[in-house]
Amino acid sequence: MTGVLTGFVVIGVVIAVGYLAARRGVLPPGAQLVLAQTSFRVATPALLFTTLVAADLGQIFSGTLWVTSAAALVCAGAMGVVGVVRRWGAGRTTIGALGAGMVNSANLGIPIAVHVLGDATLVAPLLLFQLVVLVPVAVVLLDLTGPDDGTARWVRLTTPFRNPVLIASVLGLVVSGLGWTVPDLVLDPLELLASFAVPAVLLAYGVSLHGAPVPGRGPERRAVLLASALKLLVMPGVAWALAAAVGIGGAELFVIVVLAALPTAQNVYTYAVAYGVGERMAQQTVTVTTAGSIPVLLLVAALLGP
Repeated sequence: MTGVLTGFVVIGVVIAVGYLAARRGVLPPGAQLVLAQTSFRVATPALLFTTLVAADLGQIFSGTLWVTSAAALVCAGAMGVVGVVRRWGAGRTTIGALGAGMVNSANLGIPIAVHVLGDATLVAPLLLFQLVVLVPVAVVLLDLTGPDDGTARWVRLTTPFRNPVLIASVLGLVVSGLGWTVPDLVLDPLELLASFAVPAVLLAYGVSLHGAPVPGRGPERRAVLLASALKLLVMPGVAWALAAAVGIGGAELFVIVVLAALPTAQNVYTYAVAYGVGERMAQQTVTVTTAGSIPVLLLVAALLGP
């Protein structure tokens, strides 16, 4: 139980620092966008590369990967269908789908994996799925469906393949798959940049809370509540059902349901800001699911914990 609370305290403190810095005018105007873009364009690619080059790719085919990935796709797909029916537009629908299916597997998932599950590598399968499949696909959609700024079609079509998130993911997988060793002279500065990815996005999120409306209200209320319900209730429920259906139980079932019950990743908000679409929906979904996941995770620990 204390491990779950510890993970939330860690990210909560950094978010609070961003909020207080904005409230007291410590950060200049535009700091939110600078922090979010720096995380997305510079620090996050470094984080993806350094994470993937050290990953055991054999974990990709674990039961945890298939079950949690399927649950994530179910929820993201459901939100996507709603977005299409409601004619939200491709960009807003993509952000909504990420909000419903992309979990906070890094800056919250890793602390919880350490303090609750006892092994940080248990979060690796879901983290890899998000880094290699979910995020690149979403980024491609956001790149290709953005507003027409007069850029030639061939340039727009090749934009996703020049995106730093996708490039870093592919390079990390290639280096890891080939068994190459990255020289310290290259890896050390990348790790330094990577260490800024999580605090940058948390600070940006904290800054965004200053003057923001109460979550779950306003024009985004229905979309936020739907995405939050899919993330906090449907995804762990689907993961539990799928795991039971394939005969997974005991400690592995506990790991799967805990991972599925994690809140929406703060990076969803980063992508929304970077592409200028669905910012308020992403911000409020992250807030609602982060607060709501506390009782959900405690309940999962009480029901399935060792």
